Amino acid sequence: MSEQHPATGAEDTSAPVGASPDAAVEPVDAAPRRGMSRRAVLGTVGAAAGVAAVGAGGFAAGRATADPLQRHAYDFFGTHQSGIVTPQQDRLHFAAFDLTTDSRARVISLLRKWTEAAATLMTGSELGSGAAGGAYAAPPDDTGEALGLPASGLTITFGFGPGLFDDRFGLADRRPAQLIDLPKFSGDTLDERYVGGDLCIQACADDPQVAVHAIRNLSRIAFGDAAIRWTQLGFGRTSSTTRAQDTPRNFMGFKDGTANLRAEDVDLVDEHVWASADDGEEWMAGGSYLVARRIRILAENWDRTSLQQQESDVGRTKGSGAPLSGGSEFTEPDFTVTGRDGEPLIRPDSHVALAHPSANGGARMLRRGYNFTDGADDLGRLDAGLFFLAYVRDPATQFVPIQNALSSHDVMTIEYLRTTGSALFAIPPGVPAGATLGSDGGAFVGEALFA
Repeated sequence: MSEQHPATGAEDTSAPVGASPDAAVEPVDAAPRRGMSRRAVLGTVGAAAGVAAVGAGGFAAGRATADPLQRHAYDFFGTHQSGIVTPQQDRLHFAAFDLTTDSRARVISLLRKWTEAAATLMTGSELGSGAAGGAYAAPPDDTGEALGLPASGLTITFGFGPGLFDDRFGLADRRPAQLIDLPKFSGDTLDERYVGGDLCIQACADDPQVAVHAIRNLSRIAFGDAAIRWTQLGFGRTSSTTRAQDTPRNFMGFKDGTANLRAEDVDLVDEHVWASADDGEEWMAGGSYLVARRIRILAENWDRTSLQQQESDVGRTKGSGAPLSGGSEFTEPDFTVTGRDGEPLIRPDSHVALAHPSANGGARMLRRGYNFTDGADDLGRLDAGLFFLAYVRDPATQFVPIQNALSSHDVMTIEYLRTTGSALFAIPPGVPAGATLGSDGGAFVGEALFA
């Protein structure tokens, strides 16, 4: 929930060249559609859906037409994978996988299948012959729960965990130095159910069913080669990746990610997010590193804390999001301003002060976090918080020092937050536009690693 974790941004390569990074766009050079388009279905059954919506309290109509962005699709192809500097969607389904095969060839085959399927799903189409086609005596190619729904701005992002680089696949000498084993930070109460993974998939969309559909079908494709280790559903983004987006609020009621740098800050993204061949592993050039942290908020404790104490711990006003040193939300905090008692208006141990780039050697991150709630624990306390996602060029110099400072000195982190899940993944570059996809010899995400 760091004030820092400021995003960096770049021109969104999931959009066509020349398009604004702020806008969702129709796909260019998209993979040929196989099966029935979900958007085509909307036109075909429009009248019937309208009648059904009346009987269902307007749910169907609202689901399909509430947000014009839901009808748009992002391009799967590009220098970088989509879902990083893409305008952040409102819903998330994240999954970490363990590889269950020891065969390098089968891992490559899985990545080819996943790549082809992701390119299809992002256009708003069903997989293969769809949920109602193909051999009648065999399972359908698509599970079908997204039939009739638009593309909803779906992005699918793939990552590689440290386990991919063990002795099974002959990749140990190609593990990037940046793909470290994250340390256990002070205050971490990690639950092994939310730790690690050989592979990961981040599916973001403006409709939760579309995001869940993507993970469900990609998981089904992986059967026999990989199994889900853990998953997390997220809603209500807790950061903004473009300046066209308002600053959202987290479950503590504060605006989150005010200092997050946006996709328009191309130079900063190049500096802080995108890996370079000069970083040590040429196959990662154009990729990034994803830190995933499941952070539970001790809501019952926080909700009994006075507004004055909450604002003092955070370093910002709860209403406007302005720093306590004065100004508006986007005014740069001034840590030298003091009150009548001579003490700084922004406490040195506040979240804002400890997470600010000036306290961390200028380190910045591109955040794409989400709120989550998983019901209640055995004591009836709310199990909810922030699913923190941040893209960085080097976790050891950008994430670890900041987290060490927060976990050791930040009153808000120490008193009200508990990190229960943690993982780090290398996010390889995207698949170039014009590449041929297919399960037999087609291009795939991470292909340069296996070359």
